[in-house]
Amino acid sequence: MLPSFVIFFQTLRFKMSSSSNLSLIPSGVRGMKRLDREKFLRNITVPILKVPDEKLSTVISICKPYFLKLQKFKPVQNLLVKPSEKLYKCIYFDPEKITKWHNFSEDDRKNLQECDIDENNFDLQEIQVTYDNFKHDTIFKAVLPENEETISGFSQIGHIIHLNLRDHLLEYRSLVGEVLVDKIQNCRTVIHKTGIIDNTYRNFKMEVIAGDEDFLVTVKESRCIFQFDFSKVYWNPRLSREHERILELLSPGDVLFDIFCGVGPFAIPAAKQKCKVFANDLNPESYKWLNHNAQQNKVNMNLFKSYNLDGKDFICTTFKTFVTNYYNGKETLKKGAKIHITMNLPELAVQFLKYFKGLIKDTQLNDKYDCDIFVYVYCFSVGEDPYAIAKQMVNDNIGKDISSNIVDVFDVRNVSPKKEMMRVTFKLTKEIIFDNNSDETEEPPCKKQCSNDKDT
Repeated sequence: MLPSFVIFFQTLRFKMSSSSNLSLIPSGVRGMKRLDREKFLRNITVPILKVPDEKLSTVISICKPYFLKLQKFKPVQNLLVKPSEKLYKCIYFDPEKITKWHNFSEDDRKNLQECDIDENNFDLQEIQVTYDNFKHDTIFKAVLPENEETISGFSQIGHIIHLNLRDHLLEYRSLVGEVLVDKIQNCRTVIHKTGIIDNTYRNFKMEVIAGDEDFLVTVKESRCIFQFDFSKVYWNPRLSREHERILELLSPGDVLFDIFCGVGPFAIPAAKQKCKVFANDLNPESYKWLNHNAQQNKVNMNLFKSYNLDGKDFICTTFKTFVTNYYNGKETLKKGAKIHITMNLPELAVQFLKYFKGLIKDTQLNDKYDCDIFVYVYCFSVGEDPYAIAKQMVNDNIGKDISSNIVDVFDVRNVSPKKEMMRVTFKLTKEIIFDNNSDETEEPPCKKQCSNDKDT
């Protein structure tokens, strides 16, 4: 016979009945629009296993896949017994996985029986759970409309959670925001995007649906710290791995031209890797935070120059001047060093490729072209074959077939059904940069003056 006990964590002895509730999903809260945490308080019936203390470690290794996983709840707890009685532990199981002894796999039952644990150790108990015990996705599943698309994911940028709510969920936005502030670690602000990115500076209209109206964030990425005002610049945490992929291609002594650099996720770590970096962004706010981040990360300013220019002007002035000076011997590169050009503006970047074609008119420099230049251009590819579409976009926009120069086409991430963010990597050869068939066009004046010509 097992000793008498009192279950810890507000448990009550369960007497089986037809009304016993084995579901972990909160009930009676469907359609709630104003968060009422008290309505999540309920008693649920869960399976337990009573285990002698000395056998606990072995039993846990067998039973761990079946554990009851709730927030702020320990699936293994003490059974309170009389001081003279043997010590027991109580293991709580997920009622959606286990409702009776025979729900354990045959192998697990056999292993338990070898530890002298059998059906006599199995029982059901009623425990009290509250709002604090449920994860955000469980709450959304219980509250939001059934048979409708729910909240599939969100982005976290520092202390900000960024959501794109569907129209049918807008009336629940206050509740959704409060739940996320409660449940997501370090979250203090929840915003809903109210418009698409359709302006020059790639930021978007947003609504604060919960928490503080504080957009100044700090983000760690690529061993660097980035600070910026999220309401005024573009930052996508889903691109962190892509930033790392490009940085892995750079070596000390290489040169990086980052045409649409934002606040510096490519440029700052590249400079820290001892690459020479020319970083540009048209958005004055991005430019401001780019320079701030360079200083905060103690970038060697001899390796870092920043610009606040239109992409066309940056190509036709800064990049052109550097490569011309290199061919003329006024700039030097470490032996074996490469030049890299990142163009992370997927909505528009391919449209700037035409400015590389025939960029240098002095054909006498043609024979001095002895350095590999790699371009990494990003685009949105919509259709059945995103790889072929991305290649075609590059060829069409550069104005000639450069398929033989394309070294990689990579699917960065899925944006929406049949819409992929792609990266096309190609070599910028002398046949492109000295193309004599290019139209003679007057170079445009700078739309934005380079407000920092002091190697910052």
